[in-house]
Amino acid sequence: MTSHQSTQTMKPATAAKKLGVYLEATPAEFQEGVVSRTELNTLQTDPPEWLRELRRNGPHPRPVIAAKLGISISGLARGGITDALTTEQIEALKKEEPEWLQKERATQAEVRKEAARIKEKNAQRAEEPESRRS
Repeated sequence: MTSHQSTQTMKPATAAKKLGVYLEATPAEFQEGVVSRTELNTLQTDPPEWLRELRRNGPHPRPVIAAKLGISISGLARGGITDALTTEQIEALKKEEPEWLQKERATQAEVRKEAARIKEKNAQRAEEPESRRS
C-alpha cells in the first residue's frame, strides 16, 4: 500500500494568526483563498512587501499589540482596546502612558515574577532526592 501525502491547508484566519498579522488588512486574494503549509513557510521565510509593510506599520492584531505594550490581551480589553492598532497608535499609547496601561504593566510584571518564582521552586523540588519528598 502506498501512501501519498495530501497538501495540508489552512484557513486564511489561521495563516494570518501564525504570521502575526491582522486578517482584515491582508490583500483580498489572501483573505479569500486557502493557504498551504508550503505557502505559509514561504511567506515566513521570504515575506512579500505587503506582509513586511503590515508587520512594520500595522494594523496589528491584539496579541501583537499586547506584546508591544508589555501587557496581556485581557489587559488590552480592560483598557478598552478592542480594535486593531497601527504601530503609530501603539507608539502614541506608549508615550502617553495612560493610567490603565501603567496598571496593566505592573500587573504583568507581577505575573512574570510569580511565574519565575514557581519555576525556580519546581526546579529546586526536582533536584531534591526522592526520599526527602515524602
